[in-house]
Formats: sequence, structure tokens, C-alpha cells
Amino acid sequence: MRTLLASLILLAPIVCGAADTPADTARRLFEREWEWQLRQQPEYATAIGEHRHDALLADTSLAARAASAEHAREVLEEARRIDRGQLAGQDLLSYDLFVAARERELEALALTPFDPQPISSWDGLHLRLPRLAAQMPFATEADYRNYLARLAALPAHVDGLVEQMRAGLRAGWTVPKLALAPVPEALRRLHEGIAGGPLHAPLQRIPATIDADVREDLLDEGIEALATAALALQRLEDFLRNEYLPAARESIGAAGLPGGAAWYAFQVRKVTTTPLSPAEVHAIGLKEVARIRAAMAALVPRTGFRGELERFLVFARSDRRLFFGQPEALLARYRKALARAQARLPKVVATVPEAPLAVKPMQELPGLQGQPVAYYEAGSETRAAALVVNLSQLATRPVWQVDAVALHEGVPGHHLQVARAQELALPAFRRHGWYQAYGEGWATYAEGLGQELGFFGDPFSRFGQLNEEMLRAARLVVDTGIHALGWSRQQALDYLNTHTANPPQENAAEVERYIAQPAQALAYKIGQLRIAALRDAARAALGPRFDQRRFHDAVLRNGALPLDLLQRELERWVQSERQAARRE
Repeated sequence: MRTLLASLILLAPIVCGAADTPADTARRLFEREWEWQLRQQPEYATAIGEHRHDALLADTSLAARAASAEHAREVLEEARRIDRGQLAGQDLLSYDLFVAARERELEALALTPFDPQPISSWDGLHLRLPRLAAQMPFATEADYRNYLARLAALPAHVDGLVEQMRAGLRAGWTVPKLALAPVPEALRRLHEGIAGGPLHAPLQRIPATIDADVREDLLDEGIEALATAALALQRLEDFLRNEYLPAARESIGAAGLPGGAAWYAFQVRKVTTTPLSPAEVHAIGLKEVARIRAAMAALVPRTGFRGELERFLVFARSDRRLFFGQPEALLARYRKALARAQARLPKVVATVPEAPLAVKPMQELPGLQGQPVAYYEAGSETRAAALVVNLSQLATRPVWQVDAVALHEGVPGHHLQVARAQELALPAFRRHGWYQAYGEGWATYAEGLGQELGFFGDPFSRFGQLNEEMLRAARLVVDTGIHALGWSRQQALDYLNTHTANPPQENAAEVERYIAQPAQALAYKIGQLRIAALRDAARAALGPRFDQRRFHDAVLRNGALPLDLLQRELERWVQSERQAARRE
């Protein structure tokens, strides 16, 4: 009996579970915080295919913003109690990412106690709500009940937005009038046309698999919910027209706001994930513009055009032969480009994700101009990933633009990066993580891989890639010009018209995007330059052993990373490649 008792005592740690390691504690914290974030951001949860919170909308009140700050402080303190020195590998990388994200969140919340960018022509409820309806599943009664509950939550959501904007008004902090002017009309069209619009669409296709009586109830309740939603949207429209817009600022640069210079400098650091200042970014942009302009000028003779670059830019943006005449032709061209890139993808990466990629038209939202040429929509268990193409304003959609955009938004750009991340055995916050300098930087870098994938043999297609790269370089100059150097809208527009072949309407939309979303457009070129520099450093260090396919896999194998941590991980990869070479 004594022997048996002693054995049980010795075995107790195994039966009951050994004491948690720091890695165990960290993983539990990551998972708990991920679940909290999904509850707080139910729209984001829906977008990534997590539908447990489809009945909710985010709490947009000032109280919720303050509570988020307190929560971030508590979570950061809890994370710092974990012994970082006991972590290794992916656990250590996850920990560093987690802590840095909380620190960055707290820094942002400390700058303004209200949301500094609640709504603009480029982002806001008028765009997100129809997109949200398109992302939700509608197969069961429960799916429809979630949707009705979400519509019922809209009045409180709108109340919170109004509260945030009034707080901004009191502090002298408003969205520029130019960036907000189209929004009231978009809201009017949305609520006045609600009966036949995108918010009503799910109720028009209730599946027959749902009992007939239930379908009738859902339709009746849906009509009431839409009426409630329409009133909330109208209330937001009225507030913007009658109270906010008249008091909104005429200036367009962030530096003109109270504390705006510090806020913009923070946005630059946040978006680029570097310590670069606005002045340094501006200088990088000027240097890149000069380099790319020389490459464009050298290419012009290959197109058969007789004349200087300045005349060619006018020709490329205006000759009707270079533009699509039918939406179907534009979609077909994107599908053809993606099929070619997908077939040759193993030439540039060793690991190809299994997730398919569709091409589909962008949802039409009447009354809004300046939406992107195309964007990538990540896939989920209930929705295939898609390259979403803007079919409006065909007069601004040149043929020479398509290949570079397909490479950027599709493969080897966003789809390769995002689909790879979703397949990784990592914490959820990393599988779905996003750092703009990494994500947009990789996609911009991926455009440059087109030649190895069989693109750019046509000089016009190559010009399109150079024009896209020129736009990204010009963004560094124009965004910092507007927000740090006091540039006017016309000065910014003239710069883009001088250096790119984009139609003037597109450049006007670009400038308004920079005004509405300070620093966001800096991510593309800064990220691209850093990845290219890391590739060149790896090639120099490894010499003949350097394998571009393996390098690209190393860039993508950890999911999205800030650029400093990407550099750290790639330096470790170079060391491992050297060690492998010594063992051979």
C-alpha cells in the first residue's frame, strides 16, 4: 500500500498537469485576447469568416474607446509578467508582436480620446455596411436572425459615431471638408433606396430550405428592421449635412490640426513600421521618382511612340485605343492575367497555397466616386478569396494597368501572402494579422516579379508596371507634402499628373484618398524598398547558394510582420542557410 501511495504521489504532476510554462501562459493570453478582439470588432470577425458575432455591430461610443484603452493597459501588464527569456521560436515572435501591438494601440489612443478618422469618402459606414451584408452567410434562419439583430444595432452604432465626431468638433479636430463632402449624398442614396439596395438584397433571396412560414416572418421583420436602419442612416446624413460639414475644416493637411504634426508623425511610424520621419519619407520619394522616371523615359521608344516622356504620358492616359470599352472585357483580362501568374507561380516561390482565387465585380454604390481600381478580399471557410474589380468609369481603366494590378492584388501579391498566412500553424492573431508596410510592400514588390512570370514582354504592360511603381513613389512625396509641408490639393494633383499616366480623374481620387487617410499610402513603396533591400543583402551574404524561391518563402512563412521584425527573421534565415551549407 505504501509503494502504491508513493507511486501515486510521484505521478501526481503528470496526472494533474505540470505547472504551466511561460509559453503555455502566453498562448492562452493570445487566444483570450483574440476572442475579446472579435467581440469588440464584430464587423472584422465577419470579414475574416468568423460568424459567431454576426448579430453585433461595434460599440462606437466614447466610453467604449476609453474602455479599450484600459483593457489594452491591463493586457499589456499581464503580458509583461510573462518571462520573455523563457520563450523561443514562434512563441517568442508571437510575444514580441503581441506586446508591440498593445503598445502601439495605447500610443494611438493617448493622442486623441476620440476617433480621429470616423468617416470619409474613402472609409466609413456608407461603405462598410453594404460590404458587411455581402460578407454574411444567408443559408439558415439563424443567419437571418443575426442580420436582423445587426440592423437593429445600427441606431446605437450611429449614435456612437455622432458622439465621436462631436467630441472632435469640440477639440477643433475634424475631417477635411473635401474628404467628407460626398458622404451625405452616399448616405441619402443608401437609405432612400434601401428597399431595392444592397441591404435589402439578402431578404430577396431567402432560401426555400427555410420553412415557408418562417420565410414570411423573416421578410416582415426584415422590412421593419430596414426601416429602422434607414432612419439611423438618415440621422447620420442629417448630422453630417447640418452640423458637421459646416464646421469641418477647409484645410487638408494633418499638420493644421491641434497636435496634428505629432499625430501625423506617429501615423508615418505606425504605417511604415519604421522610425522614419515625414521629411525622410519625402526625400526617399523624390529619389525614387527620379529613378523610375528615367526608366520610363528609356522604355518609351520600345512602344513605337515618337516623342518625349511628357507627351507619351498624355497619350497613355487619353488615347481611347488603350482603354476598355466593355466591363466584360476588363474582367476577362484580369482572369487571363491571374491564370498566367498562377500557372507560373512555382518559378518565384516554393510553397503555393491551396486556396483558389476568383475574380468578381465590385459592388456598385451609387453616389460615390474614387473607389479603388481593384482590391483583394480574403477568403474564409464560407467564401472564396477574390480579386474585386471596379467596373465603373471604364474611361479611366487602361489596358496597360491590368497586369500590374493583377500581380499586386492577386498572385504573387496579396493572395499569396494572405492565403499562406491562413495556412500557418500560428496563433489566430498572427494568421489574420496585417501590417500595411508588410502587406502592401510585399504586393508592390510582387509586381516586380512579373517578368519572371512571363509578363511585361509587351512594352505597354511593362510601362503599366513602371507607372504603378511611379505612383507608389509619388505617394511618398505627395502624402508628406500635404500633411507635413503644407501642399495644396492642386499642388498635389499637379505632381501626380506630371509624373504618372493615370487619368486626371484617378489622380484626383488619389489625392483625396491621401487627404482622407493620412500616411496610409506610404506603406507600399517603403515596404517594397525594405523587402528588396533584404533580398539584396541575403544574396550578397549567401552568394551562389542564394535561392530566390526560398527567400520569398522565408518572407512569407511567419505571416505579417513589422519591417524591423521581418529583418530580424530574415537575418536568422540567412544564418540557417549558411549553417546548412557548412553541413553539406
